[in-house]
Amino acid sequence: MKSRRRYHAPVIYYFEAVYRLGSIREATRSLNIASSAVSRQIQKLEDDLGVQLFERLSKGIILTATGESFAKHVQMVLQDSQRVYSEIEALQGLQRGHVEIITVEGPTVDLLPELILRFKKRYPNVSVGISVAGSKSIANEIIEGRADIGLVFDLERYTELHQVQVNHFSLGAVVTPNHPLAEKPYVTYEECLAFPLILSKSDLSIHHRLAGLKERISSTHSIIESGSVELSRKLALKEMGICFQTKIGIEADIINKRLKHIPIHNPDLILSELGLYVRAKRSLPVAVDYLVRELAIEIEKLISLEADAD
Repeated sequence: MKSRRRYHAPVIYYFEAVYRLGSIREATRSLNIASSAVSRQIQKLEDDLGVQLFERLSKGIILTATGESFAKHVQMVLQDSQRVYSEIEALQGLQRGHVEIITVEGPTVDLLPELILRFKKRYPNVSVGISVAGSKSIANEIIEGRADIGLVFDLERYTELHQVQVNHFSLGAVVTPNHPLAEKPYVTYEECLAFPLILSKSDLSIHHRLAGLKERISSTHSIIESGSVELSRKLALKEMGICFQTKIGIEADIINKRLKHIPIHNPDLILSELGLYVRAKRSLPVAVDYLVRELAIEIEKLISLEADAD
């Protein structure tokens, strides 16, 4: 593939490589240029700006507070450059580039695989990266430009993020069809406490949504704690206990009657918000924009899960 021309001063790319990789040595390897050239350009940049961007340590270099602010600006500049390249290539009938998605685990089971399949048929030359993370860390990945698109449950509001689409899904107790609670239309915390439980660790939003349940659990109760909703699902299939999540991520299990999802009322329905996010005020490259629009449509369709009978 023909490499793209760089339309910014080399120091912008040098700076980005150094802070991303954490050392001048690694940056020079990535850029395939002499370390003296990188060091000289970074020093000149600091002199021109009149500030120190990096703190030099024995084990590498880290950004100063001013460097952190400058890094955010650089990321925005380079992301906007990607949009320009993308639009030029679209006019030429070409489409290259990269889309980086960061998501909670649930959408990776059914939602994303089908969508990425369609996307790659339309944009075969655009690479796709997908990272799975807890809800707490996703916002910064988008804001700081390391991800283009985020899918996350119950994210607090950030002025730096634009919420493209959102839908609400009920949290439920997930059990096998032969479980004593399986035929109930809904369950309460008290009913769940009669059985072993599979709970989420604190980096998952479910942990915080069900804080009231955990407060009622005795120290002798049978509990498994997991940082993975997929592992929790598998443990529930093995009848190790009741796990708790929305229907997103267990769609096939529900359809094939391997698992039942029973909404929790305590006393009202407990809802979890799935949102689709991009960086605010960013003009999206063509391929990213297409994927965002398709994801928004799929999230809207997912609301039908709430109406479907198990």
